[in-house]
Amino acid sequence: MPLTTVPLPYGLRNVGIKALSANKDSPGTLIDLPYGRTFSWSETEEFEELRGDDTVITTRGSGPAPEWELESGGIKLDAFSKIVGGTVVGSGVTPNQKNTFTKMSTDSRPFFKLEGRAISDSGGDFHAIIYAARATGDVEGELADGAFWLTGASGRALPTNEATHVAKMYEFVQQETASWP
Repeated sequence: MPLTTVPLPYGLRNVGIKALSANKDSPGTLIDLPYGRTFSWSETEEFEELRGDDTVITTRGSGPAPEWELESGGIKLDAFSKIVGGTVVGSGVTPNQKNTFTKMSTDSRPFFKLEGRAISDSGGDFHAIIYAARATGDVEGELADGAFWLTGASGRALPTNEATHVAKMYEFVQQETASWP
């Protein structure tokens, strides 16, 4: 089916996280969140007005400030560590394997790349990419009687320093043939 000019994405097919270095480049391997529930974003910008003679002459923006939110059922410990910092250490052999996530007071929240793929009735493939995300809001989870464990995080996006994407904050990609990293 040829690429349509009006994509009709709905739902969330996949969402994944890639680690970035401290200077927001060199993405790592995509870590899939197989039970992703939401991947949302909004862009805000603060403006100042130049007024004179009781009229607005012009406005000046402070630059885009994209914000994002992510929610997943459960979460892989290695993906969680890319959101909040910390380390995951595996030990043992079957049937006594163990993974332990540890967060130290010296661990800061790292930058990571978010990529979500939508389901699309119009054919092809629709992706939303946030290039340099950092969790700046609450990161939360809950274990409750009779409820699934849901993990949520929110934050801001900054421009990336990746060699092939310098200064990009986010991007929507529509392609005729479906692909997922």
